[in-house]
Amino acid sequence: MNHKTFTPEDFKEGQILLFDKPLGWTSFQLVNKVRWLIRKSCGIKKIKVGHAGTLDPLASGLLIICTGKFTKKITELQGQEKEYTGTFTLGSTTPSYDLETEIDSTFSTDHISEDDLQKTTEKFKGEIEQIPPVFSALKKDGKRLYEYARKGEDIEIPSRKVSITEFKVETEKFPLVNFRVVCSKGTYIRSLAHDFGKELNSGAHLSELRRTRIGGYSVENSLDLESFEKLLPSRENKPA
Repeated sequence: MNHKTFTPEDFKEGQILLFDKPLGWTSFQLVNKVRWLIRKSCGIKKIKVGHAGTLDPLASGLLIICTGKFTKKITELQGQEKEYTGTFTLGSTTPSYDLETEIDSTFSTDHISEDDLQKTTEKFKGEIEQIPPVFSALKKDGKRLYEYARKGEDIEIPSRKVSITEFKVETEKFPLVNFRVVCSKGTYIRSLAHDFGKELNSGAHLSELRRTRIGGYSVENSLDLESFEKLLPSRENKPA
């Protein structure tokens, strides 16, 4: 996709920017970097910049970043359906349901057939009850859930309704299971991995995750930081 060169006024008026968040970065770090690049290249001292929907550091893919007046659109963008691809590793679980923490239990996968895997995906389609991971930024009694988890404190997390409209798996590399999911706002793919393993009388954790779409916005049309920097005004053109 061709991207136009930006002017300082573009960012003040408002832009919806699509980024391919790299692995290892937090969403907050990417927003900070984009804000710094805009301020540096455009000579803007203060500019509103925010993102629509957090991606974990261990996930890559589409992060929508809004600037200026378009930051008012963030809530609307966050509410749109999302598409993810990635990998579940069957036969083991972790406390965080992904690779942020070490494996804490292992399970047999010998009893799991291809038919079992396909039938299990069907059970998770539609509106389902899901319990968010304890290693998450959700708040309970004013504290983030991961704060309780890191202290080893037990805490009851209420389930919530989420909707999964598409869920497909490929099993050629079993016990690695590649997947594609289309789901509502608030769906935790880590919890889906955990519950998927449990439903198969085994265990599973999320070992790879990539967000490919939010509403009508696709990662195929996204920028990386290097490409974005090339579209910014040169420093010589900065206003005095």
